[in-house]
Amino acid sequence: MSTPVNPKPFDPATYGPWALVVGGSEGVGAEIAFRLADQGVSSVLVARKTGPLEETAEAVRAKGVECRTLSVDLTEPGATEGIAAACEGLDLGLIVLNAGANTYGSEFVESDMDKVQKVIDLNITSPMQIIRRFGPGLKARGRGGIVVMGSMAGYLGHADMSVYSAAKAFSRVFVEGLWLEMREYGVDVVEVILGVVRTPAMVRAGLDMDLPGFTVSEPEEVAEEVLASIGNGPIHVCGGENNRKGVEFSSGVDRGRIVAGSHKRMKALRGN
Repeated sequence: MSTPVNPKPFDPATYGPWALVVGGSEGVGAEIAFRLADQGVSSVLVARKTGPLEETAEAVRAKGVECRTLSVDLTEPGATEGIAAACEGLDLGLIVLNAGANTYGSEFVESDMDKVQKVIDLNITSPMQIIRRFGPGLKARGRGGIVVMGSMAGYLGHADMSVYSAAKAFSRVFVEGLWLEMREYGVDVVEVILGVVRTPAMVRAGLDMDLPGFTVSEPEEVAEEVLASIGNGPIHVCGGENNRKGVEFSSGVDRGRIVAGSHKRMKALRGN
């Protein structure tokens, strides 16, 4: 279900000299930008919150590389055009799409469809638009990479977050097809499947990440694994053997038992 971490070191000549990191203000995105900087790769960081975005950019610049920033809501019209303007004139070798999240939870039949659409736009529409905008440049370049951050939630239906889970399932299948297309032009594509990661967003959400049986990854660990897995598409499951076994179990055919069992674990994680 996943491939082993690539033994090759990260190659700045392939994935540099510039990277676009969408969702780069904190957590995994910020740590990816730091590690890119350590390799001499400059970044364009995109996120919604200006304060954390500028703090991360200053830390990236302190490592001796350049860093541009753009504060934008990816679900608003014109977001992709704004990102393209921020990247004008740059030789982008790597696109990291780390902004997908579950921004709204509700029983679907009681849901606010405008908020549902925001979840779809953030996790499906915006990543596809960004890839469509920058993919031709990577194709013409003949080298580079596209990383889409996925979720184990995309392997199962989940109560109160069914749209988010479905969006992540769509993303995974889309990336598999994109991997087939882009490898013909020397461009690596991978969706990195995350489990529970101790990001600031997860902490703010109040999730109980100390429950037994859960593998909790740190953002620094995930960032290291992301950069090591770019050439291991189309799918790389992050977080070790327990997460890989979880994905394999979640892919089984006994869907009722699997989905119901996962639901109990998710309720415990959310403390209800």
